[in-house]
Amino acid sequence: MISSDHRIDARDWLLLAVLSVLWGGSFFFHGVVLRELPPLTVVLLRVALAALILLPVLWAYRISLPLTLSGWKPFFAIAFLNNVLPFSLIVTGQTYISSGLASILNATTPLFTVLVMAAAGDEKLRASRVAGVVIGLIGVAILHGQHLGFSSGQGFGILLCLVGAFSYGLSALYARRKLSDSPPLATATCQMLASTLMMMIIAGVAERPWQLPMPGVTTWLALAGLAALSTALAYIVFFQILRRSGSTNVMLVTLLIPVTAILLGYLLLGESMTVAEVTGALVIGSALLVIDGRVFGFIRGVVSIPKASP
Repeated sequence: MISSDHRIDARDWLLLAVLSVLWGGSFFFHGVVLRELPPLTVVLLRVALAALILLPVLWAYRISLPLTLSGWKPFFAIAFLNNVLPFSLIVTGQTYISSGLASILNATTPLFTVLVMAAAGDEKLRASRVAGVVIGLIGVAILHGQHLGFSSGQGFGILLCLVGAFSYGLSALYARRKLSDSPPLATATCQMLASTLMMMIIAGVAERPWQLPMPGVTTWLALAGLAALSTALAYIVFFQILRRSGSTNVMLVTLLIPVTAILLGYLLLGESMTVAEVTGALVIGSALLVIDGRVFGFIRGVVSIPKASP
């Protein structure tokens, strides 16, 4: 059930952290596979391999696929808005700009989601939520600091990533309205199958992947990680959070992705952590508290406690 007050409980905060790790890895995997494969072929392989992984799991849980065209219609719509369009735009954008800058642009997704939900009348445009997202974007920019890799002539890549982020906002609205009763595993699997069919046509016309040279082992390993972790497992978690905490809250994951990437590098790889990165992480943390809203309720409760009479 979706939370009626649009707040996130402890379980969903944990799931958001897990999802941020899974999706954060996609920027790394993209950086590896784009050395040998063109962007649309990468997207095709990503969703096709994810579908192959999810199908046996779906059958193991005895969940049936839709049997009619009308039953498949919402899955093709969410596949286009949540996979085909944003994946293609963002991966193509990464051929023009750095992964760090792409992740910052991806972090605009909660802001677009807030605006889309408000325009559609599904959620009120709360000042605290907008302020929190803006603060979070500032935190992401501080966190990346000098690693943005921005230079002149990259406007097209930036535009592609921003349109991709906007598409994620639209997909959140559509999923909330049309797929709230669908099991997360079924939604993820059907979405990947629909995405695969569409990407076979798009990549086939634009890049003719069957004519490309066979990629190396490193590329295939990165594709496996991209499909299994950053796509198949990630979307099961995504739709679980969506059902429980709502569309805007699940998109907060894009603010968490840069933080988890730096923490994993520090904890697992022994990488150094700069003052800018710590500051950015703290700013993002404060932004999430502002968006959640309970901190303000606590403050109001403390302020409104009547003083004891002498």
